[in-house]
Amino acid sequence: MAVKKIKRGYRKTRYILYKETLIDFNEQFWSFLGSFVGIGLLAYFQSIHFSGNDAVYLIGSFGASSVLVYGIIQSPFSQPRNLVGGHLVSAFIGVTVQKLAPDIIWIAAPLAVSLAIILMQITKTLHPPGGATALIAVIGSDKIKDLGYMYVVSPVLVGVLILLFTALIFNNMTPSRSYPSHNMYHKHIHKIRKRLIRK
Repeated sequence: MAVKKIKRGYRKTRYILYKETLIDFNEQFWSFLGSFVGIGLLAYFQSIHFSGNDAVYLIGSFGASSVLVYGIIQSPFSQPRNLVGGHLVSAFIGVTVQKLAPDIIWIAAPLAVSLAIILMQITKTLHPPGGATALIAVIGSDKIKDLGYMYVVSPVLVGVLILLFTALIFNNMTPSRSYPSHNMYHKHIHKIRKRLIRK
């Protein structure tokens, strides 16, 4: 009897996990388009403002954020508060730690990531790629380190806002996708649409 229950539980779990990974073509299309445009805009600004291989606007954590805000749009980690707040908090922590311990990487790197996690938890802005944003401030190139606290504004804030506005456009193009998951945004959008239709 116990073996049958275990087998049944295993089959149900396997089915649920398999079903969770099924994403229809429309979802894949909009995920691709949103991330392509979002990262494409960052790359475009990068090519205009900076030359060479030192990609200042294209910090690695933006790739991870793209997976969340274009691919898993209902996740709590994908919401605008988490996206913007998580990156800003982490960038500030990363720059601060880098300034306090610039030459002790074995202390600065783990301290920046750990403090960023704690502060994101305290401020309810937990966004997993934020850990990478803090780490990049510590281990990044000299060009990134020379930015100091400007790193928080550009590339982090500028890049995050580009990703967010792109997500707001592409994640709401069809009725099947709704971003952010908080209803307040959608109430305001519907009011604006009604006003535009009346005019």
